[in-house]
Amino acid sequence: MSQNAKDKRKEALKKLRKERKPLIKAASMKMKAQKKIIEAIKAALQSDSQTVPEISAKTGLATAEVLYYIATLKKYGEVNEAKQAGMYFKYALAEGVSAEAAD
Repeated sequence: MSQNAKDKRKEALKKLRKERKPLIKAASMKMKAQKKIIEAIKAALQSDSQTVPEISAKTGLATAEVLYYIATLKKYGEVNEAKQAGMYFKYALAEGVSAEAAD
């Protein structure tokens, strides 16, 4: 590869990094927010099993948002359904799962 081609490629990469910097920052902030939400939900489940409305009340999150995260955590084996309490299932942390979100 000639020096001119290397310089053009280097400039193109600089330009691309500069253009994508706000997108990368936004994605990073969203991931940090999601990690905090997951930690809050797991902390609510640390002591005993809870229903979605109970978790919502403890964390201050909307029930729809809690349900979304519970479904995701259940899918990945971090939360299990416990007994049913009235119309709602209770959820508990799976064996060996801590309240801290994984990196």
